[in-house]
Amino acid sequence: MPAKSDIIFKLLFGDEINKDLLVGFLTAVLKLPAGEFSHIQIADPQSKRKYKKDKLAILDLKVTTSTGKIINIEIQVDITSSVRERIVFYNARMMAEQLSSGDDYDSVKKTISIVVAGGELLPEHKKYHDKFVLYSAETNTTFTDIVEIHTLELSKLPTDPDGTDLWGWLEFINADSEEELNMLAQKSPKMKVPVGRLLELNMDANTRELFEAREKQRRDNLHATREAMRTGMQQGMQQGMQQGRMEERISIAKSLLELNMPIENISVVTGLTVQEIESF
Repeated sequence: MPAKSDIIFKLLFGDEINKDLLVGFLTAVLKLPAGEFSHIQIADPQSKRKYKKDKLAILDLKVTTSTGKIINIEIQVDITSSVRERIVFYNARMMAEQLSSGDDYDSVKKTISIVVAGGELLPEHKKYHDKFVLYSAETNTTFTDIVEIHTLELSKLPTDPDGTDLWGWLEFINADSEEELNMLAQKSPKMKVPVGRLLELNMDANTRELFEAREKQRRDNLHATREAMRTGMQQGMQQGMQQGRMEERISIAKSLLELNMPIENISVVTGLTVQEIESF
């Protein structure tokens, strides 16, 4: 059960008893003062399920720092065509959720998204860590740093250490076997504690049950996506789009939601935007 599995990542870094691991990871990713993580609060995003039938579907990790900055961390093993748009949308929603009627805009705290990608997210370059803010492409002037997005692509991680703590954390997350974890602990002594806790988690029967349930759901979702594309549902959807019958696309999307298919996959199958599907 590798740390890059979304359920294992959440159980490992989202547990109060493992706050030291979370702080170590965040410190390696973000260039923030050490005091920013002296007191962090871990929220439970599963309490905000959007659909009644969601099971282990919202597994990102939300953290509030000492000064009120809001950080969202998520694992994306399967990269979909709309993942970039969804990341931006969720970041904007974190910002909007802070404001109530009558609040001033200067009360809004910085929102940071950290995305750990199993596949290639940014084919434009070969860096495994990139940071995005709002800036002018013409003058290279930062408009504001209140929004920040970090991408961490495991597929681009170099084989040998590059001298950064971040390399060790990503190698830890990317490891697929106990042998790889033990080798990492020998290369990077700082990783001995995370490796030990991950191995302990692997021996827990309840964790194994959750992991297997999550993997079954993931396989079922992939199968449902392929079936939708192969069957008459896909043909009907294509015909409906050609004839401009929006109601047919919506009907298909609702049916796929009942199958608990991820919204990003439904968007690919139906051609509807993530925002349109979330409004149902």
